[in-house]
Amino acid sequence: MKRVTKSIASSVIPVVAIVFLFSLRAIAAANVTYDHRSLSIGGRRQLIISAAIHYPRSVPAMWPSLVQTAKEGGCNAIESYVFWNGHEPSPGKYYFGGRYDIVKFIKTVQQAGMHMILRIGPFVAAEWNYGGVPVWLHYVPGTVFRADNEPWKVENEYGYYERDYGEGGKRYAQWSASMAVSQNIGVPWMMCQQWDAPATVISTCNGFYCDVFTPNTPDKPKIWTENWPGWFKTFGGRDPHRPAEDIAYSVARFFQKGGSVHNYYMYHGGTNFGRTSGGPFITTSYDYEAPIDEYGLPRLPKWGHLKNLHKAIMLSENMLITGEHRNFTLGPSLEADVYTDTSGSCAAFLSNSDDKVDKTAVFRNTSYHLPAWSVSILPDCKNEVFNTAKVTSKSSKVEMLPEDLKSASSLKWQVFSEKPGIWGEADFVKNELVDHINTTKDTTDYLWYTTSITVSDNEEFLKKGSRPVLFIESKGHTLHVFINKEYLGTATGNGTHVPFKLKKSVSLKAGENNVDLLSMTVGLSNAGSFYEWVGAGLTSVSIKGLNNGTLNLTNSKWSYKLGVQGEHLGLFKPGNSGGVKWTVTAKPPKKQPLTWYKVIIDPPSGSEPVGLDMMSMGKGMAWLNGEEIGRYWPRIARKNSPNDECVKECDYRGKFMPDKCNTGCGEPSQRWYHVPRSWFKASGNELVIFEEKGGNPLKMKLSRRKVSAV
Repeated sequence: MKRVTKSIASSVIPVVAIVFLFSLRAIAAANVTYDHRSLSIGGRRQLIISAAIHYPRSVPAMWPSLVQTAKEGGCNAIESYVFWNGHEPSPGKYYFGGRYDIVKFIKTVQQAGMHMILRIGPFVAAEWNYGGVPVWLHYVPGTVFRADNEPWKVENEYGYYERDYGEGGKRYAQWSASMAVSQNIGVPWMMCQQWDAPATVISTCNGFYCDVFTPNTPDKPKIWTENWPGWFKTFGGRDPHRPAEDIAYSVARFFQKGGSVHNYYMYHGGTNFGRTSGGPFITTSYDYEAPIDEYGLPRLPKWGHLKNLHKAIMLSENMLITGEHRNFTLGPSLEADVYTDTSGSCAAFLSNSDDKVDKTAVFRNTSYHLPAWSVSILPDCKNEVFNTAKVTSKSSKVEMLPEDLKSASSLKWQVFSEKPGIWGEADFVKNELVDHINTTKDTTDYLWYTTSITVSDNEEFLKKGSRPVLFIESKGHTLHVFINKEYLGTATGNGTHVPFKLKKSVSLKAGENNVDLLSMTVGLSNAGSFYEWVGAGLTSVSIKGLNNGTLNLTNSKWSYKLGVQGEHLGLFKPGNSGGVKWTVTAKPPKKQPLTWYKVIIDPPSGSEPVGLDMMSMGKGMAWLNGEEIGRYWPRIARKNSPNDECVKECDYRGKFMPDKCNTGCGEPSQRWYHVPRSWFKASGNELVIFEEKGGNPLKMKLSRRKVSAV
């Protein structure tokens, strides 16, 4: 165990807290410093408008276009976390290939002539599985995440949770900052949401609005590390929308009030490929309704409106970081922030913070119409070049154009159906229900709990033709129930309440009856105090309606098996039959649970981005040529309460919260699953689907994402 602990220490010493900003164009020469107004790079003050693009949430073939689109949108920096659990999946085993080729990603940013903000974490939260921390770390003796203990010495976004860890939390935050600064890497360090950050580290803001934020000491610049231009989505959840006008208002207010570094989280959200999503229940799509959509295309009018905003702000860059700042009240909810220099030049921001009423502001003897909840930018204190509520950029229409799966020869499906429960030998047997995560250690989503009961011929329900009732309680996340090898149903939690209960009548026979329960995780917790201790899996099982009342199976003899058979056999690997007998057919079976489907296809026509339409399927996993498309689950979005309505139009005015502008009630929370074009070969592409509860594979389609201006 000392070897493991040593490996952890060596991997985290250079990556504590967050390393902030450096110029890739002249990293050796461009020293980065700061004062209360701004960062200085190579001796020159700069405003930073940054775009968060997480390298493993896209693919290398997309990186140049994503970075260039951000640059064309008026951003001069790219920001990304570093995802520890992607780079060290097991102790001492490192990976920097494919989507995790961070060096290639940074060089892509360099080639675009942009700055790079590297948020090393390596705790990242980010709706990423386990917050970016390797699950194996939890099982190193003595480890408590985000606390003052020897194996763990890393941090990010700690301020909200520090007090939950007592005095050790404060010591730990101070240690993290001191250790980071001692590396002498030539750039400033910051700790976002860290209100007691030491004098040597910059405290920063995260949120929908940060105009009123001030750093914890007056010698630090005002930095906004996360402005959320949308929000994440969960399986079964609705679509959140944040209007472009409100985002622009928040950004303009931030710079109006002396801000100098701003980062959109996210500017391109991307995709949680494979099993990388957190939550639990975060969708495979991490689109985030960001200015660049999941598929890499500009989202209009949001992208264009923010581009125009950035241009207007940068017209006043020098004045904002060097000029004298004064604030004037122009009337109720009206104010002007004016920046002047010794030559008499000036720039002004006029704002109306009333969330209902348009107003006229008189500034320097000139009248300006200010819509409610808006900011006007006057780079010369006279001419309005931009107002956050006046959207003049183009809008667009997005279509998903479906194509049937096709091949140069007729489609031939290969089908393999697993039997519910244990195959081969059980991994272990216990007279109790075990925790799912502690058992699988996240090596798989799946854990079988299996047992059997013997029903006497004398049971009254057999004579009356009635049915006993199965009761199950679980800490989460999802469960498929099989009785006597037949699929009975599914129970699940959701993104706001993970535990669940199942109550379902069951058909039992005289004699032995098999109870096979497939427990599933849907991404592990990624944030919160002591989040690594959050469990999953079954906590009680019982059957009511027998002669003796209730049969409690909780402490019965349970046999366990980690994963599903096809996983162990590697059926998702290209060309791998797994040594099992596949059925070859032109008409694969429908509504058949625990079934693997394999088909050879050609890529769809055109060059547009591609999404796999899984509306006809139930729940499961998908691969193309061995690449992990990810979890699919076209779960219908529900209301959280009777009054919890979706909206047809969103009013941008007033403060935004994630539930303000939801759409998609009664629709699948995710229907299409991004399949990068670079994953396709010219022909002979192997699509593999593992369907858990039953669907119709013949109705799966590949859809091209077409965006046209309107």
